Amino acid sequence: MSLSITTKIQWTCCLFLALVALSHSNSIEPSNFFATSNSNETHVFVKHPLGAPLIIQDGRLVACSRRNLYAFEGNGSVAWIVPLVFSCREDIAPVTDDRGKIYLIAENTVLEINPSRIGSFMPPSKALYSHNSSEEILGLSISPEYLSIFITIRNRGLFSFFLRDIQWSIGPTLQWLGYTQGCMNDPLNCYYNSAPVVDLCEGTLYVSNTDGQLYSVYIRNPQFRWIQDLGMFGTMMVITPGNNGLVYATFSKQAIVVCLDAFTGNITWQQTVGPLSSEMLFPLVDSNGWISIGSLDGALYSISPTGDLKKLLEETPSESVIQASPTLDCSGFAVYTSQTRLDSKIIHNVGSTSYVSGMKPVQVRFTLLAPATGTVYWTGDYPGEVSDLLLKSDLQNFIVDERILLAFLSSGRIGNTLQCYTTGQRTSWTCSQAEPKFPTTNSGDEDINLLFLLVQTIVLVVLSVIVRFCCIFWRKEKLKNNGLRGFLKKRRFLHNKKKELNKLISKLEQKAIEDATKNETLEDLGQIVKRKEGIEKKLNSCYSLGRDYTVSSGAVPSILPLFNGKMKSHSFQNSRQKESITIFDTLSDSSSVEERKDNESGYSGSSSSGWETENPEVEIQEVGEDQGEIAETSRVYSNPRDQGEIAETSRVYSNPRDQGEIAETSRVYSNPIYNEIEMDLAGVERKLGLTRRTNSSTY
Repeated sequence: MSLSITTKIQWTCCLFLALVALSHSNSIEPSNFFATSNSNETHVFVKHPLGAPLIIQDGRLVACSRRNLYAFEGNGSVAWIVPLVFSCREDIAPVTDDRGKIYLIAENTVLEINPSRIGSFMPPSKALYSHNSSEEILGLSISPEYLSIFITIRNRGLFSFFLRDIQWSIGPTLQWLGYTQGCMNDPLNCYYNSAPVVDLCEGTLYVSNTDGQLYSVYIRNPQFRWIQDLGMFGTMMVITPGNNGLVYATFSKQAIVVCLDAFTGNITWQQTVGPLSSEMLFPLVDSNGWISIGSLDGALYSISPTGDLKKLLEETPSESVIQASPTLDCSGFAVYTSQTRLDSKIIHNVGSTSYVSGMKPVQVRFTLLAPATGTVYWTGDYPGEVSDLLLKSDLQNFIVDERILLAFLSSGRIGNTLQCYTTGQRTSWTCSQAEPKFPTTNSGDEDINLLFLLVQTIVLVVLSVIVRFCCIFWRKEKLKNNGLRGFLKKRRFLHNKKKELNKLISKLEQKAIEDATKNETLEDLGQIVKRKEGIEKKLNSCYSLGRDYTVSSGAVPSILPLFNGKMKSHSFQNSRQKESITIFDTLSDSSSVEERKDNESGYSGSSSSGWETENPEVEIQEVGEDQGEIAETSRVYSNPRDQGEIAETSRVYSNPRDQGEIAETSRVYSNPIYNEIEMDLAGVERKLGLTRRTNSSTY
């Protein structure tokens, strides 16, 4: 539904003449700043209209008229006047920042007004930007948080200024990764057709183009956050940020309000309202998140953030119309609105379009109410209370419309008993109501996305483990000294040696179980266990795949002979039957001493002596591999039971640190400790019935 262009002009003229007539009927002498210097001259005082108003932080009403910018106190008296070099644009309202500076458009120039310089030697106004093009500046907005000013110029684009310098500019079409964004229908004749609007919570601004597309642009860089095509509703829209995670687009001709998610650009809901008077009718969003807009059917339509519609002020006469945008009060929770009562009104519906015609305005009623609750706090009429307030102010010297009167009532807090809040407090309150929403995926792709995320997580974990392992592994001292090849060969040798000792221990355990009276077997078993534990310490420390660390001695070995002079005890666990066995032998003093001497004499045997079985068929072959580093020796036993179970290797190390650390039986070591251990192992093998031939080597 819409109003014809002829009817819009008719309504503007009717209201304009009505307010002028009411003003002249009770005129008083103008203030001194309008008087001429020659009192004898006869002149006619001409009133000029005030442009779109702005209420600044101190509560004053600011509006421009021709080449002057005026500020009015809450009672309507003039606070200050700033002369301008250019004629200001009365259809575009000024904007202000947190520092109190005011920015406005005068002809094709953006001016900065600093009220703190009024009365000083420094001029209060200066030009920030001016362009020589004949293209019109469509609108102006500011981001106080980012100290940036934004303007749109027809057929030129969107411009961002920071401290008087241009920060960036962007057109309605952008090439990104080979794709065209924006103006898909007619790129050559497409341009921005709305003023930029800043979202104080999202760090973005909104602008529309002639194809009916709504843009969300990042403030810091010229990139589109999203583009939503609203051409199905129309190409002319009024953009209103909710500052609560929502943004609204109002299509006056179609009388539709569309709500979009500020994060994704998706349409949340849409509502149809009554016929609207102008394409530049700006809806208002209060601190509760309710958007309100007046209609020519005389009602105020208020919609909640979730899309619930309320039709307020329906009890007024049917001849009433609302053709001015409501104004927010200082609390942020209530709005001032006006209803003009006509002598007659006719509505014609032609298809989906409504045409409203009316004549002879009778009265204007102003109302202060809360859209969320519908509570009415105050009402005033013109003529009546409002006209009396106007006649007592300096506003009577100007041509004012309903926009100025609504701003005047809000600035003076007429009929308002609610607590006032600053702009920053109201913005913080509305931003806290925003609920961040993330883009949703199709239900059919959820399993694929979850699987993809799971695979990504597993890959990241594996890579982190590999990187950590490499960082730890390559810091090992043995690896630095011997190289990777030597380290791995040494580690493999230790593992083979450990397996041989485990087999030998299993045989000794079985032999000890079968004949528990032989203390020599148990003592030899303890020596073998000690040797195996030494190898395990090396595998768990300097030859492990992890970091180097010192292995603590830990608990008492599982197989150790204990002797106190009279009694020996041997404890071990049978690996086959999973049981622990402890044997106690009580000895006489003489036997104990003799046995100890025998044991001590057994350690002094030559390492070069060998052993033989009853069937002494032993063949020894030495295979050289990597001469100077490793030499391996293999054995073949005549006993079939031992064949393939026990095999020993010998190594020659070029590194002096490794010299004498590990050696085989029938070898002579430079370290005497290993000679003793080697003789212990030889004694055990002799008890098992093995005979070793002489095959000594010196390292």
